[in-house]
Amino acid sequence: MTASMPHVMNTYGRLPIALSHGQGCHVWDTEGRRYLDGLGGIAVNTLGHNHPKLVPALQEQISRLIHASNYYESPLQEALAQQLCALSGLSSAFFCSTGLEANEAALKLARKFGHDKGIERPEVIVFEKAFHGRSIATLSATGNPKVQAGFGPLVEGFVRVPLNDAQALREVARQRPNVVAVFLETIQGEGGIHTARWDYLREVRQICDQQNWLLMLDEVQCGVGRTGKWFAHQWAGVLPDVMPLAKGLGSGVPIGAVVVGEKARHIFGPGNHGTTFGGNPLSMRAGLETLRIMQEDGVMENAARVGTHLKAGLQSALAGTAGVLEVRGEGLMLGIELDRPCGVILTRAMEAGLLLSVTADSVVRLVPPLILTMAEADEIIGILVPVIQQFLAETPAA
Repeated sequence: MTASMPHVMNTYGRLPIALSHGQGCHVWDTEGRRYLDGLGGIAVNTLGHNHPKLVPALQEQISRLIHASNYYESPLQEALAQQLCALSGLSSAFFCSTGLEANEAALKLARKFGHDKGIERPEVIVFEKAFHGRSIATLSATGNPKVQAGFGPLVEGFVRVPLNDAQALREVARQRPNVVAVFLETIQGEGGIHTARWDYLREVRQICDQQNWLLMLDEVQCGVGRTGKWFAHQWAGVLPDVMPLAKGLGSGVPIGAVVVGEKARHIFGPGNHGTTFGGNPLSMRAGLETLRIMQEDGVMENAARVGTHLKAGLQSALAGTAGVLEVRGEGLMLGIELDRPCGVILTRAMEAGLLLSVTADSVVRLVPPLILTMAEADEIIGILVPVIQQFLAETPAA
């Protein structure tokens, strides 16, 4: 418990501010202090705060219908599914409420895919440094021992390999006849902004085709325009069989989705999977309006353009700074890796007026709203670079 929130379970290491309201890429706390939002609710607030097109649409939907059971047909579900299929080249979608649920659904698809082929104990290949959620199954798929500690026994059926090592996949194919799927983040978010190389993704697609495995690409954090493509794997020109989505799809309204291709669309039948809140009219309207506004206003293109500018600016400003290992990422999903743990930068950046996160202990992560302007990108650089340089000057390497 914390002194200011004694009745809320103590599951987060919170910073000592409470946010009150926002406008565009800025937020204010309850004391009236203003911050540039470089975190976007952890890649959620695609359209920033109080968007002039999104808010009235959601208000109108709330006045019509917030929730309806999946016992009934939902025109908004069909409309959003059609949009996602058109943008991805896939075939159908299942809607849930979170990225964790989307990843759970993907794992269930893989298990049933295996059972339908007569494999009694199907296995899924997962990756070092991966993060897929905090339920028992997604925790088991996650490649972070710190997150897993204290929650054993974990779920069996996962085979872990290093990222960007096609030979490791081929070795598993030779040794493990029960493998049914490869499950990876196109860009690892919590793992430190590590990208699956585009040539590697093409080779993984080829291996999956050869082995009759499902290729399942977790785009929960890197999807929905964040990298300058609708989905990050489109940079590689591959098509997954299963694609979990969430975070930015509803611009702050909870929504998750699993979009699947022809190989996976008929795996589930009635009774195999379901949800109470998933696909509710409010979340579907949020998804539809987010995609509509992104297309009308060129938001994805803005993410590519401003992201390139921000990455280059950070690389230039931090060049030669001892302790900075790399600035990496795509679009507005960027990480600055330092050579030492840097969790204190959360607080120091906040005190300087910038919200961000630190992931994998030593990677400063920026996932701001996709409406970020060039001027705001320069503002991020102007705040963050001195914070990092002062931290490195004062803090010895581990």
